[in-house]
Amino acid sequence: MNIQAPMTAVHPLSPLAAEEIIKTAAIIRRDLENGADALFETIELAETDRSAVRAHQNGATPDRKAWANVYHRNRSGVLRCLVSLSDERIVSTTYHKDAQPLISAAEFMGIESAIKTDPRFIAACKRRGIDDLTFVTCDPWSAGNFGIEEEKGRRISHVFCWIRNSKLDNHYAHPIEGLNATVDISTLEVLSVTDKGDVPIPRAEANYDRSFQTVVREDLKPIDVVQPEGVSFKLDGRRLTWADWDMQIGFNPREGLTLHDISISGRPVLYRASIAEMMVPYGSPEGAHPRKNVFDIGEYGIGRLCNSLELGCDCLGAIQYLDAQINGLDGGVETIKNAICIHEEDMGILWKHWDFRLNRTEVRRARRLVVSTIATVGNYEYGYYWYFHLDGEIEFEMKATGIINTTACEPGKPGLHGVEVAPGVRGQIHQHTFCARLDMAIDGDANSVVECNTYADPAGPENPYGNAFRQHETVLETEKGAARKADPSTHRYWKFTSSDRTNHVGGKTAYKLMPSSTVTPFLSPDGPSGRRAGYTFNDLWVTKFDPDQRFPAGEFVNGSDGSDGFPSFTSQNRPIVDTDIVAWHVFGLHHQPRPEDWPVQPCITCGFKLMPVGFFDDSNVRDLPWEKNSASCSLSPES
Repeated sequence: MNIQAPMTAVHPLSPLAAEEIIKTAAIIRRDLENGADALFETIELAETDRSAVRAHQNGATPDRKAWANVYHRNRSGVLRCLVSLSDERIVSTTYHKDAQPLISAAEFMGIESAIKTDPRFIAACKRRGIDDLTFVTCDPWSAGNFGIEEEKGRRISHVFCWIRNSKLDNHYAHPIEGLNATVDISTLEVLSVTDKGDVPIPRAEANYDRSFQTVVREDLKPIDVVQPEGVSFKLDGRRLTWADWDMQIGFNPREGLTLHDISISGRPVLYRASIAEMMVPYGSPEGAHPRKNVFDIGEYGIGRLCNSLELGCDCLGAIQYLDAQINGLDGGVETIKNAICIHEEDMGILWKHWDFRLNRTEVRRARRLVVSTIATVGNYEYGYYWYFHLDGEIEFEMKATGIINTTACEPGKPGLHGVEVAPGVRGQIHQHTFCARLDMAIDGDANSVVECNTYADPAGPENPYGNAFRQHETVLETEKGAARKADPSTHRYWKFTSSDRTNHVGGKTAYKLMPSSTVTPFLSPDGPSGRRAGYTFNDLWVTKFDPDQRFPAGEFVNGSDGSDGFPSFTSQNRPIVDTDIVAWHVFGLHHQPRPEDWPVQPCITCGFKLMPVGFFDDSNVRDLPWEKNSASCSLSPES
């Protein structure tokens, strides 16, 4: 049987096209034992090695391969298959008997329906005066691994419940406190229903939908972003070029947006960049709330939850969109229209100087290229924004918005682990912890990492006035030695240096990582959630590149025990000097909710920067043209 699908020559790092996803599933159904009944957790590009990428740049066409995580509802474990699309065959299979597949968005409503037909759940609702379950909502959370006997070996979802007053009502305003359930996702068997406490359901409405908006302010005039001569970037397939930047845009169901082969002025900076994990731990020990510790990327797949972005709303100006193709559980293709947004933004002054002796001013304006996507995970929205600046800086910003996760409390008594945001409605203290995976390639694949700290010189003959301070640099030589925490007291940052290239003053060309949004983890490392979150206990990890070490909490996170991922990745303590290294930066948000976050949360942000430091011989933005923006106008009559 020859499985034909239209194939075109594409870059080796371009994500799988729709026909490639279909072809992968067809090969597995044909050749795998019991393949006809297989469910497809993930089908994604098997990224080829760098030599093949370099060969492609010289005209060669490497074999396209796909990874597929396959499972069956009636048996445990996940089969990981490598499929050659060129040869139409399964190259290898690995059975992970204890692994649990991701929870798919397609399974959310089935979980809710199963719970709402359970007699125990119906009785618990009736006890609270709820006879009609039409407006009851059950959010499916990943269940973690708490050693509960009846959950062992099962694929479990644990749910929290709310109720709407009407069809478009914000149900998070009405939490049903103390009512929870656990469900076997594979069989839709309701394993338990917990009905504890008699906290009244808050019924006051707190709505944000436009249909409830009775007053609309009229004092804000439109701001239009206009580029009459068009945009300055170019998109050729998935290759994006702008100013001196050049990169490939990727996407997969688990990480969502990925960036590849990033270079500036023809010189490599990053081979691959992504946000590889996101964990949201909640801080309440009460009732079922200790189970609220989700790995949104590793347990759900953030790519599956990306939005279709809307012109003039999510993205403003002259926009280039890219669609995303992901697999369904049946191996078919689901298309997310406008999943990725590409545009330019003005960024104010880039540099300026007034020579007061000559009374002459030189000023140049900054702009940045923006590559972004937005995903919805239950109550929260996460905006991923990669920024590329003219001066060589790379910046990542995460914008968290949406609705805080709510619980009910007695009015005026929110307890120790949350804040009352409305009468009887509580937002619990929590964190959003992200991990960026940065495969460094500063002027080539061989790099090292240097920690930079600033210290004051001791007072004495060499520092008679007590004003001296300087930067001290330490090469981090091994993986364990590179497990580091940020230190604002020494303005600590980490510099990634080329092993092969120097600048015009003899220094190694480099980029530095600025850790501006670190978070202190409060999970006990010995607790059931802390054991699975080992990567969060350092702000930086650096590992020798290993293609199998893709995710900081491990390849299979759902129901995991914490034995995969960090810190097991660094157990070999491999040398990391003058070699291919991957930097893993942990950053995030520490969020004590506030009334201003209710009923819809304005964006709160976190992120990091990668800045050139000795990468260029001097300022690389002196060649920008002097210009005045002709669309600007003065409102001052004397101007």
